[in-house]
Amino acid sequence: MVSSTRVFARIAPHVIPALDRAVHRLTRGRVLLSARLLPGVILTALGARSGLPRRTPLACMPEGRSGGALPGSWVLVGSNFGRTGHPAWTANLLAHPDAEISWQGRDVPVTARLLQGDERAAAWQAALAFWPPYATYQRRVSREIRLFRIVPR
Repeated sequence: MVSSTRVFARIAPHVIPALDRAVHRLTRGRVLLSARLLPGVILTALGARSGLPRRTPLACMPEGRSGGALPGSWVLVGSNFGRTGHPAWTANLLAHPDAEISWQGRDVPVTARLLQGDERAAAWQAALAFWPPYATYQRRVSREIRLFRIVPR
């Protein structure tokens, strides 16, 4: 699969988020190009050091339903396309867990929590079943890929 290659890992982080942000803005939140592969959100979180809002398009794994059209929660995987460092958005959520996502054209206030232990292990197995290239990304790096569960506030 192309998304598992090292070339993709070098190029995609520079191209895909920029395209996603532009298309998302032009369609008033209705379209994310990357969501053609996986469900996606635009995460708006405060910068860990700057405190300024940072918008990041991310793949996500929706979980359950909360009685309406929204999933009960989402899992965000800090794979960084299999690159060595943690993506900046993960540090932002660690510092400022209250954030907002744009999900299918709706703005949703959320709270994020870093998953650990058995809860992380279960979510990781679900993420691998959902998108197998995550296993390739993990094999490339010595860090443990961060997983966050975000829930509507």
